[in-house]
Amino acid sequence: MVNRLKFYIDGAWVDPAVKKTVPVVNPATEEAMYEVAVGSKADVDKAVAAARKAFETFSVTSREERIELLSKIIEAYKARAKEIATAISDEMGAPMTLAERAQAAAGLGHLASTLQVLKDYHFEETVGSAVVVREPVGVIGMITPWNWPLNQIACKVAPAIAAGCTMILKPSEFTPTSALIFAEILHEAGVPKGVFNLVNGLGPEVGVAMSEHHGIDMISFTGSTRAGIDVAKRAANTVKRVSQELGGKSPNVILDDADFNKAVAGGVAHVFNNSGQSCNAPTRMIVPAARMKEVAAIAKAVAEKTKAGDPKAADTNIGPVVNRTQWDKIQTLIKKGIDEGATLVAGGPGLPEGVNKGFYVRPTVFADVTNDMTIAREEIFGPVITILGAKDEAEAVKIANDTPYGLAGYVSAGSVESAKRVGRQIRAGNVNLNGVPNERTAPFGGYKQSGNGREWGKFGLEEFLEVKAIAGATAA
Repeated sequence: MVNRLKFYIDGAWVDPAVKKTVPVVNPATEEAMYEVAVGSKADVDKAVAAARKAFETFSVTSREERIELLSKIIEAYKARAKEIATAISDEMGAPMTLAERAQAAAGLGHLASTLQVLKDYHFEETVGSAVVVREPVGVIGMITPWNWPLNQIACKVAPAIAAGCTMILKPSEFTPTSALIFAEILHEAGVPKGVFNLVNGLGPEVGVAMSEHHGIDMISFTGSTRAGIDVAKRAANTVKRVSQELGGKSPNVILDDADFNKAVAGGVAHVFNNSGQSCNAPTRMIVPAARMKEVAAIAKAVAEKTKAGDPKAADTNIGPVVNRTQWDKIQTLIKKGIDEGATLVAGGPGLPEGVNKGFYVRPTVFADVTNDMTIAREEIFGPVITILGAKDEAEAVKIANDTPYGLAGYVSAGSVESAKRVGRQIRAGNVNLNGVPNERTAPFGGYKQSGNGREWGKFGLEEFLEVKAIAGATAA
């Protein structure tokens, strides 16, 4: 039985300081499934005290001890992967195939890749007469979103443990169950008490308390740019480290010599994946202007074959978006696209055909979009793609970079060299060429208003390490 009305603090399930709950709604049915406890500053204080005490001993554990701990976590995670996937599907609407093969699998993947990094990582090096050591930052506050719950939790928790840090996690109140199961996994694996703590809650209460807390040395935040700015401002008073992965409006540049059927269809399918709720989705497709009609026809065919429906049904391609607020925002932006003169190729406002409840969005394609339109500027976070025309490669790159965001970029071309030439010019933290997915051990993170810091692989581990120079340590 998952402890939805308790928090995990100092190695035990405890009652909140003040009893308060919010409902968790199934986005496919619009019905409340159960209540989850939400915390307060008093709960954060208790979790921070536990984490600070645990840091005294966990920070000096050996690499071998942390390797053994991560190995045990991985085995415990495998045993509950199906349960995690079901919780994610129920709470944020992911189809079960996606929840199992991508959502739950991503958490396991980050645990496994972090374990390998830890085995090979050098925490000390000699620089002249000095020894440079890398030590754990301290107590980490982690705030994670609902769109890829275990992906974001694992890619923070795993490297923090590998570094020797202790932590407090505030998962999204929309997707709490998978995080609570994760806490049970860590407990079963024998994570020392106080090393990992979980306090459910709302951003204006628990999130604010964590961002401002003097006992937290670093905030690792994933979410909207708006919320990230607020976290950074609140964290500034204590000069804590802040690492953020924020919003995106990623360009997908398709050059004239690319395989258009493959590149366009793949790009549209990528946007629709997870109901468009991925911060690195290639939502601005930039193509040769002369081929706009051809591109629109390919995109329309993909949209018409994309079925939005019951997450538990085998033939469902995309489920609902997470809640009413998101649905309303997406509907407003779709209408704005129509009003501002973009060509609606497929989809549009309202529920998909045959659907009468749930937060479902019609897979939507806009063509003839210009980069000053609202739908080209704002992150829609739904299954909506915008297609923009460029007269040549130089203009395509200019359009690609004309955005306050810089999380990801995509390029398709007839050769890797051509794709790489354009990819190097895109101002983003991740660029994918010719449909090749991200490498889990390569860094993930953004430029500009898409955040700062990096996650994944050794780069993610180093976010949780301080660098100390000990001069004279090598002297005879």
